[in-house]
Amino acid sequence: MKRPLLSLLLAAPLSLAATAALALDVPEPQVKQIVLEDDHTRVEELRVRGQTQKVTVQPKNSKAPAYEIIMGDGSRDLSAGPGSTRGAAGQRVWRLLDF
Repeated sequence: MKRPLLSLLLAAPLSLAATAALALDVPEPQVKQIVLEDDHTRVEELRVRGQTQKVTVQPKNSKAPAYEIIMGDGSRDLSAGPGSTRGAAGQRVWRLLDF
């Protein structure tokens, strides 16, 4: 009979620690979606923590498809040279397939 009580007493502090970890107040990142629109174009910009993550341009009154503009962020190597993505920063990219 001592064993179930002992295992219950040992499990209680672990359960409290897990609950305390979940109760931490971690703030959500600030996310903004900005839409600029005129008669010819619609531009959607997604910002997370003040950094632009994605820009999508949709031409209106045209058969041209929407395109994205590649943003230079800290996750990519933007150094100049062959094999780097530096030359692609600020360029238009069309999605061919979307899953």
